[in-house]
Amino acid sequence: MTVSEVDTVEGDKLPSAHIQDMINHATNDEYTQAKNIFDDMMTIKLNDLLDQEEVRLADQIFNGVEENEDADELGDEEDSEDQLELDLETEDESESKESDDEEESEEI
Repeated sequence: MTVSEVDTVEGDKLPSAHIQDMINHATNDEYTQAKNIFDDMMTIKLNDLLDQEEVRLADQIFNGVEENEDADELGDEEDSEDQLELDLETEDESESKESDDEEESEEI
């Protein structure tokens, strides 16, 4: 896939110069150079994320900002925790809950 093909795939968005270089190296079978560019880009992205997390934690510790304020940016964490709890429930547990519900309804 050439850079022009990438342009048509993404529409009007042009990939950054680093991505274009990486694609060009990969299409020219220069995989080591493409890997080096990819590694550099990922290192930059990870460092940016770590810096953001560092600022967020410092804000919580030193400024007393509550953790829930950032939950809107990251998504609703409570829903994901509830989903995990539901996923972890085994079939045996769900069957026993159903039989308990049936017994309660018969008693009424």
